[in-house]
Amino acid sequence: MTDHAILSADTHRTLRIRAERGAAYGDGVMAALLVPDEFRQVQAHYPILFRATPERDAFTPLALFGFENGENLFLEGGRWEARYIPLSIDIQPFLIGRSSNDPDARQVHIDQASARIADGEGVRVFDDNGQPTPYFEAIVQRLRALDTGYQASSAFLDALRRYDLLEPLNLDITLKDGSTHRLVGFHAINEEKLRALDGAIVAELHAEGHLMPIFMALASLANIGELVDRKQKRMGLG
Repeated sequence: MTDHAILSADTHRTLRIRAERGAAYGDGVMAALLVPDEFRQVQAHYPILFRATPERDAFTPLALFGFENGENLFLEGGRWEARYIPLSIDIQPFLIGRSSNDPDARQVHIDQASARIADGEGVRVFDDNGQPTPYFEAIVQRLRALDTGYQASSAFLDALRRYDLLEPLNLDITLKDGSTHRLVGFHAINEEKLRALDGAIVAELHAEGHLMPIFMALASLANIGELVDRKQKRMGLG
């Protein structure tokens, strides 16, 4: 259950946040929302896949952390074993809200039910004078980047659909102990269809800034093998 509220220095002057990593703080997730602007950083660590919305009229890009619900193979104790953490995870327990008076205005909200809300310990959000701390200033920068990336992502995802560049990815993974895990419900870039695109379409994708994130998503699929290795290590098989 969530409890969202507008963040303010008056109400949240003494607020502290647990910045460490762990499943207890909401990091125990199989995948996380991405925006194309961060594909370059993400592709160095995680597979980038796509999932259809419940209405099946659009897709959402995701970074994959595990093969089962609630499994994050990058969590090890209080550490996240990758240099880059996707913005949608890294901003928590903060989120972007919109003003009821001005739909174009953005507000910083906080999930007051989050386990990251600390009681007497953790990183301060505001100093004694009600000014943002360096920690919170960095969070605001990430919130802006996420919001900007989200606003721009629809054009990228529309281009993938327009040229039918996504295909279902059904992956059966067999571990050293003979157990199997099936990855279903995801889509990936279809490399054959990408190669077959007319040169004018490729030029269009490049001009619109879509070609680079497409290549980054393709390159990221090499991380599936590393994710399997992490799974086997977690199970004591390698």
